[in-house]
Amino acid sequence: MATKIRLSRHGHKDYAYYHIVVADSRAPRDGKYIERLGSYNPNTNPSTVVLDFERALYWVNVGAQPTDTVRNILSDEGVLLMKHLQGGVKKGAFNEAEAQKRFDAWKAQKDAKNGKIANAEQQKKAEVQKARLAQEVESNKAKAAEVAKKKQAALEAEAEAAKEATAEAPAAE
Repeated sequence: MATKIRLSRHGHKDYAYYHIVVADSRAPRDGKYIERLGSYNPNTNPSTVVLDFERALYWVNVGAQPTDTVRNILSDEGVLLMKHLQGGVKKGAFNEAEAQKRFDAWKAQKDAKNGKIANAEQQKKAEVQKARLAQEVESNKAKAAEVAKKKQAALEAEAEAAKEATAEAPAAE
């Protein structure tokens, strides 16, 4: 039986998310599967991936073929790198501790890179929010000035009406 690691579509129209599953290659896309390895949600920014690393590594090692999208996901999560490192251990190029050390160094580098991207995005959002706040403050000042102008005009009109009323009152006597 040829097994594939692939995506199974879920969700509703215009909001698809996917389960990462191991299935027989002849089974339908959303049909019966052997094991669910995780999920992939492309609707978030950045995309959210939840993956059982150990089981994914097991299935890749026993020969399950990932589809193109799943191959990218497994590569981003480090499953394919760990498979490569385990191959080096089997050949005797280095030991298990060295393989784990290399994997941890790669993971730290990847996390640092993703942290920089996340910080840059957060800064960008903060700058946009500051600009919006400054624009809102400016518009509030303009509105306040306009309201003050209207109040002043109303007070002047009221004072003038009172002045006319006092001027007419002695004339009536």
